[in-house]
Amino acid sequence: MPLFGSHLSIAGGYYKAANAAGALGMNTVQIFTKNNNQWKGKPLTEEDAEKFKKAVLEHGLVSPCSHDSYLINLASPKPELWEKSLDAYVIELERAEMLGLSGVVMHPGSYVDSSEEEGLAKVIEGLNEAHRRTPGLKVQTWIEATAGQGTNLGYKFEHLGQILQHAEDGERFGVCIDTCHIFAAGYGLKTESEYNETMQQLDEHVGIENVKAFHLNDSKKEQGSRVDRHDHIGEGFLGLEPFRFVVNDPRFAGLPMYLETKKEKRDGEEMDAVNLRTLKSLLNVES
Repeated sequence: MPLFGSHLSIAGGYYKAANAAGALGMNTVQIFTKNNNQWKGKPLTEEDAEKFKKAVLEHGLVSPCSHDSYLINLASPKPELWEKSLDAYVIELERAEMLGLSGVVMHPGSYVDSSEEEGLAKVIEGLNEAHRRTPGLKVQTWIEATAGQGTNLGYKFEHLGQILQHAEDGERFGVCIDTCHIFAAGYGLKTESEYNETMQQLDEHVGIENVKAFHLNDSKKEQGSRVDRHDHIGEGFLGLEPFRFVVNDPRFAGLPMYLETKKEKRDGEEMDAVNLRTLKSLLNVES
């Protein structure tokens, strides 16, 4: 059985995200370690970290992770932005380690006016350098599959595979598969045969064993749209079946699977709770 969680707010204290996950009956949680739309973050204190780790233990959460800042672009052809992104990503790793997180989910970045090849080379260079600057850290980098909007990298499994192939410290790398993203990127998931074909390609180019986490999101846009718009589980173009395939896939048993759906209420109930209930209803409960 997978570990179900969601991306939750740290407003008022990191521990509040863990408490909220516990209150929703979740097994894990994803957070930002700072404001995701700002370069600088308030210093993380030992008290912040201890309160968060205590709440994680109290609620029995496993494999909590963070998502890095959306400003970071390690594929950038501009030296100043690349250096700024590298420095910021090092801080993301250090903050995640301090909080005892399992991984930092990061988008490979956008090559802008260079090329896919040049962009991937910059990402590989940046991630390897970030790991050189943070020796001994246990937290991993989880490279996220993207929808491929604009010049974003990561919408092909080959991109993820190439980054892993050139990782200097492979033990510190993994990938995060977002259902909305790979569907929008063109990968089929809606039928069992499509799902199996997509997973075969994932295994071929990335390696199933390198999948460390999932983002479970339906898609507001059709397959191959290359547009990243999340929807509630079963309410978008994916429907319920792809999620049934994922949550019952024995290869992914025990992996954290985080919701990144819109925070809103329906009939007075948090949609995180609704989406979680929907996912649990898809589990095969036979022994």
